[in-house]
Amino acid sequence: MNAADREAQIRTPISDGAYGKDWVFRYKDLVSWWSNPHYDRPGGVESATPTAWTPQSKPIRFTEFGCPSIDRGTNQPNVFHDPKSSESAAPYFSRGWRDDAIQRAYLEATALYWGDPANNPASSITGLPMVDTGDCAAWSWDARPHPFFPALTDVWSDGANWQLGHWLTGRLGAVSLAALVRHLCLAAGMDAALIDVCGLWGAVEGLVIPAIESPRTTISMLARHFGFDAVESEGVIRFVMRGRASVSTITPDDLVAGNGEDIERTRGQETELPQVLRWSVARADEDYDSALVEARRIITGAVRVTAENFPVAVAPEEAERRCRRALMETWTARERATFALPPSRLALDPGDVVALEDPGTTEFRLTRIADGLARLIEAVRQDREVYDLPPGAGRTAAVARSVPLGAPQVAILDLPQLTSAHTSPRPLIAIDADPWPGTVAVLRSPETSSWASFATITRRARIGTLASDFPSGPAWRWDRGAVLEIDLPWGQLESVTDLQLFGGANAFAVESAPGTWEVLQARDVTLIAPDRYRLTTLLRGQRGTEAANGNPAPPGARVVVLDGAVTELPFTAGEIGLPWNLAVGPATRPVSDPSYTILSLTPSGASLRPFAPVHLGARAEPSGDIILSWTRRSRDPAADSWEATEVPLLDQPEAWEIDILDAAAVKRTLTAGTATVTYSTADQIADWGAALVPGATLTIRVAQLSPSLGRGSPAESSLTIA
Repeated sequence: MNAADREAQIRTPISDGAYGKDWVFRYKDLVSWWSNPHYDRPGGVESATPTAWTPQSKPIRFTEFGCPSIDRGTNQPNVFHDPKSSESAAPYFSRGWRDDAIQRAYLEATALYWGDPANNPASSITGLPMVDTGDCAAWSWDARPHPFFPALTDVWSDGANWQLGHWLTGRLGAVSLAALVRHLCLAAGMDAALIDVCGLWGAVEGLVIPAIESPRTTISMLARHFGFDAVESEGVIRFVMRGRASVSTITPDDLVAGNGEDIERTRGQETELPQVLRWSVARADEDYDSALVEARRIITGAVRVTAENFPVAVAPEEAERRCRRALMETWTARERATFALPPSRLALDPGDVVALEDPGTTEFRLTRIADGLARLIEAVRQDREVYDLPPGAGRTAAVARSVPLGAPQVAILDLPQLTSAHTSPRPLIAIDADPWPGTVAVLRSPETSSWASFATITRRARIGTLASDFPSGPAWRWDRGAVLEIDLPWGQLESVTDLQLFGGANAFAVESAPGTWEVLQARDVTLIAPDRYRLTTLLRGQRGTEAANGNPAPPGARVVVLDGAVTELPFTAGEIGLPWNLAVGPATRPVSDPSYTILSLTPSGASLRPFAPVHLGARAEPSGDIILSWTRRSRDPAADSWEATEVPLLDQPEAWEIDILDAAAVKRTLTAGTATVTYSTADQIADWGAALVPGATLTIRVAQLSPSLGRGSPAESSLTIA
């Protein structure tokens, strides 16, 4: 067939002029090909003997059969639309619109045709059908999950081809409109023989019946959405789509009175009609989220809006087409006609379309017929173009990505009280996960079962690692020699001013040994490589952590940025020293999920432990006694004030223990109620065999006592007696 014949719809029979075996050139004549011997034709001359093929010896299997979801796709089901391919094409006469219904119709027609024994003869050799329908493969099913494919075009570059392609994914789950209406009629108790749905067209991708309602109510909703009528004809309920061609022409001579004056034509008031029609539907290409489509008439004046809700899942562009059809149909149908026809026009039924000549030719759809001596007809005007509109503009689908969640990285920091907002004796927790699940649950249990909710974390902490070893350095004053290099997988760091640093900015916790953290601050920050920072001009041993000053801290040790994402765990003072198990993972997953991290924790109450004293000294008295003295420090964050004459005393009553050391051995332990104590001459002689004289060396260890924890952090020093 050439292009001219195709345009003119001229079909030329395929024939074999030489040998009369027309089926040789008829590719779709499977029965003849399967039933007859095959002869080769080298050089166009048929061989005298057939090939080894034995007619009817084995079945035919369609390894691929399918149709693109494009307007008039059945005209040429083998082509595909792909703008990136040189083989891209649209079927003959296609307007390039998406049409899922034509694909479904093709699949149903193919399956039903070959499933009928009248079309699928059985082999006289094997007794099996010619076409093995059970092993035929419809093209094509995609393993990628819908609607993530085709919505995630940044993941799969061929997602745009799905709209007009052969894919069954996301479409095969739909049901034909005809099958759905038939099912609803049967649910209403109707006899199957009295239901005719052959006139329906379209596919329903999803439907919700939101309340207890009759099947008729559901069918009426579908009729409004898809544009069809239900009529009774010869005792059968027939469902027919609107927009069909006229079946008859009515002239004035055909009327009962025989003149045009007997046609009564009326037009409804425009003020009673909507100017804007809005439909709310569910998006079939997302997670059934609500979508709003709109059709409007471009006119001036007051705007009359009609809103309707349809519990139907549909692509937004298709919903927009149906909405425009409904609005235009309403305005076209405002023109009505009433006339009478003789009984000879008994073949006309409601729903039929006639061409009425009065005096021009106008199409009307019959809506009501009252039979008597004459057939009284009521009809509304129809415009067939209303039922053949292009779809609306496509809308990008927004689907929630399925994100695999791994076990988070968890750092437990039992640190001194960092700020006045840090509630003692609560340890801190820092959690990092990529991707971040949004909300992280912290569960606890004294065992490994019976987990109870303990805390909820919503902010992702910044946890990095040391890129190189980190040597020890001076505490409480600028360390300009040490360099701290850390790898930080996410987030940014920046330099701060002295005032900002003294206000608490750029604070970090470095794990110098497992479970031992040094708190420090960095003034100068330099990005030296992707995700790698060099921190210099440091303040070490902050908040009483000078004893954690590593020597050195090894590469790979954890570093936590101390900001608002580091959260307190609500342990109480009575739970200090008790072992607990913590389960940390996404709040949306069960604790048995692999995305949970399980760890053990015994809170030590570090935020209640007194700081080590400073400025230890030893002075000999004329009597030979030695006065040991030191300066008390306070763990109260408010103690860092230049105005106060003395730092607050949080652990009352004030009590101290002083160890007199001989290398690692404790010679004597003294107690005191103030920051000074007397090491008497008698005790010196008892410990050393003689009194100590000025210039001698004495090693002592001093610790403040806490009423709840006992000794705090000790200070140890070898003193030269003054």
